[in-house]
Amino acid sequence: MKPGIVVKCPRYSWWHSEAAETHPFVKDIKRNFEVEERLLDILGAHPRIIRYIGISDEPRGLLFGEASDGNLKAYINQHNVTINLSLRLKWCCQAAEAVQHIHKKGVIHSDLRPENFLLHSDSKSKLDLLLCDFGGSTSCDIDGGHLPDSRFFNPCKPWVSTEAVDIFSLGSVFYTIMTGHWPYRSPRPFKSVAEKNDYEELVDTLFASQKYPPVDNIPGGTVIQGCWTERYGDVEALIRDQSLSFHGIGALRYGHGLA
Repeated sequence: MKPGIVVKCPRYSWWHSEAAETHPFVKDIKRNFEVEERLLDILGAHPRIIRYIGISDEPRGLLFGEASDGNLKAYINQHNVTINLSLRLKWCCQAAEAVQHIHKKGVIHSDLRPENFLLHSDSKSKLDLLLCDFGGSTSCDIDGGHLPDSRFFNPCKPWVSTEAVDIFSLGSVFYTIMTGHWPYRSPRPFKSVAEKNDYEELVDTLFASQKYPPVDNIPGGTVIQGCWTERYGDVEALIRDQSLSFHGIGALRYGHGLA
């Protein structure tokens, strides 16, 4: 593989095996790769979307431009205390721009969370956000069959992929970017699967009662609240409010449409 290119492929050689036709889990993995390939062709090139290069034969998989700084969640976990406000606001703007683009192309991501945003630096800019992982996404007759995890999904809503699902998820993504942790959760890792399950049940219960973490003291908190409370009919409305909310914040050196 050439430097700067990575291949995303199944862990095992499933493509031509009997399991690919019979085992539910393997069939789902294969379908996700096929969905992602089709949707990446629909999305085309965009500065906020992971760079898609094409398909590899051996191993069978999808080729992408490498993201130099890993995924957003891991970066925040490791560097949270040194991330300045300007960078956090930039990431919020870029996350919204990524979703704006895919919605214009008729694609619902359906699994927006910090792990599915990558960070990349090059000679022109540093730590830019790139949206990735479209295997569970939806567009017209293409259905990846996924929805977001707890804390990024409104449990009051039907189990259906819509633009509103992505907008709600953006609220929790923005919250994580600005605070360094998930809603109703400290930054520390879970000690067990049971602890994680208990947390997800708690968040689902609170969100179902429309109880959200306080955001009054968070820059852009009104936008986070707006995502959670269905204030925005589309991402364009969100971005307009985001621009107004971020205007005048002294640390901001990034705006929509600027590099």
